[in-house]
Amino acid sequence: MSRSTISAPSLRALIATLLLALLAACGPARVVVEGQFPAPLMEPIPLTLGVWYGEEFANHEFFDEARSRAETGWIVNTGAAQVQMWDTLLAGMFATVVPMKGRPGPGQMNPVVDAVLIPHVEELQYAIPQHTNVKVYEIWMRYRFELVTSAGTPIAEWTMPAYGKTPTAFLQTDEGAVNLAAVMALRDAGAHFAVTFPR
Repeated sequence: MSRSTISAPSLRALIATLLLALLAACGPARVVVEGQFPAPLMEPIPLTLGVWYGEEFANHEFFDEARSRAETGWIVNTGAAQVQMWDTLLAGMFATVVPMKGRPGPGQMNPVVDAVLIPHVEELQYAIPQHTNVKVYEIWMRYRFELVTSAGTPIAEWTMPAYGKTPTAFLQTDEGAVNLAAVMALRDAGAHFAVTFPR
């Protein structure tokens, strides 16, 4: 009977692969937020609004580092969902919405618009069951908006809160609960903006 042997380089490669797999299994859970965002039911404001999403906003994510070996860290990417929600909301609120080619400022070859909206996620806080011992996922957000001319001249600036919460009892996974809390926070932001902007 012959016995098969594993060479030293192959053994080292196998061990390295197993270690990488173990590290990957222990890494943070990643959630890319996905959801449906209905357009507002309102008479469009008769303005041509430009919108500019900065790179940080369009790729927004937040990281929750695990506080113990028993917990799982989270990376929650809201960027694509943010852009989807604001595109849908603004298209329903204004007569015309125009994406800007660059951040408004002197020398930019942007189209002529009545004003340009630049949203920012100024602050984000969250609570998950490991933190509160209650099976509820919550997300608080604070937006900052700049309203400027196409040349970058300031018109107005203001902040606005948003909040989303969901219990885990109705969901199969923690990832799904985190996703739904984020979606609810974005919908809340859209509702607040639609009500407060005309004022």
